[in-house]
Amino acid sequence: MTRRLFGTDGIRGLANQAPMTPETAFRIGLAVTWLARRRVAHPPRVLVGKDTRLSGYMLETALAAGVCAQGGRVLLTGPLPTPAIAHLTTSMRADAGIVISASHNPFEDNGIKIFGPDGFKLPDADEAAIEGLLASSELDRDRPTHRHVGRAERVDDAPGRYIAFVKATFPAARTLDGMRIVVDAAHGAAYRVAPLVFSELGAEVHAIGVEPDGLNINRRSGALHPEACAREVLRRRAHLGVALDGDADRVVVIDETGRQVDGDAVMALCALRMLRQGRLAHRTLVATVMTNLGVERAMQRAGGRLVRTAVGDRYVVEAMRAGGYNFGGEQSGHMIFLDHATTGDGLVAALQLLAIVLEEGRPLSALAREAFEPVPQVLLNVPLPVRRPLEEMTRTRRAVERAERVLGASGRVLVRWSGTEPKLRIMLEGPRRDRIEALARAIERQAREELDTSRASSPPRSRAMVARTASRSARLEAPQRASGRRSTT
Repeated sequence: MTRRLFGTDGIRGLANQAPMTPETAFRIGLAVTWLARRRVAHPPRVLVGKDTRLSGYMLETALAAGVCAQGGRVLLTGPLPTPAIAHLTTSMRADAGIVISASHNPFEDNGIKIFGPDGFKLPDADEAAIEGLLASSELDRDRPTHRHVGRAERVDDAPGRYIAFVKATFPAARTLDGMRIVVDAAHGAAYRVAPLVFSELGAEVHAIGVEPDGLNINRRSGALHPEACAREVLRRRAHLGVALDGDADRVVVIDETGRQVDGDAVMALCALRMLRQGRLAHRTLVATVMTNLGVERAMQRAGGRLVRTAVGDRYVVEAMRAGGYNFGGEQSGHMIFLDHATTGDGLVAALQLLAIVLEEGRPLSALAREAFEPVPQVLLNVPLPVRRPLEEMTRTRRAVERAERVLGASGRVLVRWSGTEPKLRIMLEGPRRDRIEALARAIERQAREELDTSRASSPPRSRAMVARTASRSARLEAPQRASGRRSTT
């Protein structure tokens, strides 16, 4: 079975429009509980968390109703980070965990992600099975009645449980005493827990992005707009800034000079440190095709290696589990420390980085400069009016092939549709920035002209339709070697 609703990170779309409607949420609650009933002898326990979007109330209620209609027990946490739900699903022995969040998307969107009882996101096959159930009549037969109808309850101590878990990932012999840290929670799911994690470890915390109103998640704040955190770092003369996205599963770090330390630098710092200490399983870092070629070279010089996957933290985790690796991540700021967590966790990642800063006794700016030598990279995120399979975009393919010929073995070309947004991602690496910028713009220009031309002959596609095609487009991202010049088209 193929997935049409689920993309690279669950289901997303405009809230209260298909597919992100309360009707869909209700049937997802039915389906998740129906499947769990066939695995366990007790009424299934389903943990449900959310971020701070206004539409979260609507979808939370619908999901809970679906679980109860299948005889399940709903455990409601309220606003909490996505990784908190993954952790609590396992620690509370729940049979599934569901997160209502569209992560970095604007407030009017929302999404649904599902975790299994092991705390990992469901594999593609399980998501496809849920989609099959949503469209079938199976969920409408043999529903429990009388005393077997389910119930819902609040987990009032869920934030405290998660805070304790995150703090336990920090070295027990160390504190953050004397550290000034700016925390930007993007008015999102971590607005309560993030400042407490750092302050309880001893830091002087200056929190911004902690006043959600249902409409301001990710607005001019957090990982999408790290300049707000950077300004506050400079104003407070802080040692470090931590900017989270709306569901706090990824982090952007700001050094003491107000400069952003991107995800590749954070990955390199952590992986090389773990490699030197003998803690990096199989001496391997797992990253996506987007990670800079310089990280791969740095790992090779240190006696390690980098394994690449398709874009999406779920694919990083799948490769880590398959190969027995314990650290991986994405350039965008998803960091997965499998020794501690089952999914990307912005707070856990920030604490691992802080531990390195304290152990080295040097500012983050100096450590980041020495982490690796980046190869010039250009990344364009291009919103386009319609979405077509890349293999059908012949003019765009010719522009890609020309870029490959120009760069040869000295660079990389990657073109793909986003798995979560209606955007074409164009990434080039090579020794000369001016050259790769010109090549990237040429690809963008051909894509715009080709799709503008095709729009007249193609029916308009709604955001919901775009979301349904995300999975198929994401599958085009075949893993590749960084040193090659093969593109994904």
